[in-house]
Amino acid sequence: MNTKAIAYFILGWFIPGLGHAALKKFKKAIFFFVAITSMAALGLIMGGRIYSFQTENPLTILAFFSDIGTGSLFLLAKMFSFGIGNLKNISFEFGTAYIAGAGLLNYLISLDAFDIAAGKKN
Repeated sequence: MNTKAIAYFILGWFIPGLGHAALKKFKKAIFFFVAITSMAALGLIMGGRIYSFQTENPLTILAFFSDIGTGSLFLLAKMFSFGIGNLKNISFEFGTAYIAGAGLLNYLISLDAFDIAAGKKN
């Protein structure tokens, strides 16, 4: 397997758009960074929850893996106690969905950087 392509995937996962920036696709990198960061920030503003790894419920495991897709944003939110979630907010579910969606989209963006680095895509 191409280790350079894996490195671009990890860069893109850890900081949204960084894999594309390393590939000198700066317009895409800026767009992806702004889009993913904005989605995650909106989710946090709406009172969404970032899930930790819990084994009681299989759905929380899936939510954890989607949330960790935001990479460094996930780590920052955990360090500064953001994303605790507020069930009293009307927008709680939407906020949680925005955060999960940002993580899943970041996985796809990281895979795009991997494909470009591996020569499968321009």
